[in-house]
Amino acid sequence: VVRGSEKSSYYVDFDKLLPPPTPLWLGKLPGFLPLPKLTEQTVKVKIDNSSVFVPGGNPANAQYGFRRTEIIAQNDRNAMETGTTVFHFSILKDDLHPLNPKHEYQIVFIEPNDGSHVFQVRYGSNFANPTQKHLPTSNAFNLEVTDHALNVIYSVPFKSLTWYNFAVQVDWTNRTLGVFASQNSDQLKKVSKLRPNLSATAGPDGQGDFHFGVLKLPLVNPADSEADKGDVVHHGIQEGTTEALYYSGVFVESVAKGVSIGYGKTSTPITA
Repeated sequence: VVRGSEKSSYYVDFDKLLPPPTPLWLGKLPGFLPLPKLTEQTVKVKIDNSSVFVPGGNPANAQYGFRRTEIIAQNDRNAMETGTTVFHFSILKDDLHPLNPKHEYQIVFIEPNDGSHVFQVRYGSNFANPTQKHLPTSNAFNLEVTDHALNVIYSVPFKSLTWYNFAVQVDWTNRTLGVFASQNSDQLKKVSKLRPNLSATAGPDGQGDFHFGVLKLPLVNPADSEADKGDVVHHGIQEGTTEALYYSGVFVESVAKGVSIGYGKTSTPITA
């Protein structure tokens, strides 16, 4: 877990009283009883003012610009990031601890060693220096899937009491992306065409860690130097509020037997 100064259990909660997970992976279509035993679990990921990550434990490296908590999936890059694989995840708002749409959040991404993102899901107003005059921006209330070059592939309004289900198809050889998406109990559907992702690095250097959680970027601090204003990792304004998201249905699969779309059903991959 990428986290601040407290224990992982402070930021990541598997409490059984949390909302039930996305129904997509129950094994049967909704309405057919009896429902099978749940095999998925909801996890709550939160940040607060203690969520300052210190790489290597060295205070000189403290990321004071960010507030972040992320879970990193088991890292077997040969299995997860070879050929064409699909990254599944579902996201639910925590209305008691909402995100601040004046900030940018990077909440799901694959991060190679160079710090870029093969793809990402973001929310909020995109970071800008100087800060944009009107916040939140028009796109701030959407979940957006972007490619390595930050082009938006798919965008959907992020509303309360709704599970947003995603499956992002990554072709590691040809460097392309495709997106499946749905809400609540609806099966996943293709919501994008096959998109080139050629700015991503080819080969092992383009592989990375699969993160999901809450990474909150700062607002520019007008009192900072010009150099520091652009250093989002180490400088900027953070309110220090408690904010959180719920996740479920997180897994990775090969497309060899199709793309799982829910309730034991599969689809063909995105090819055009």
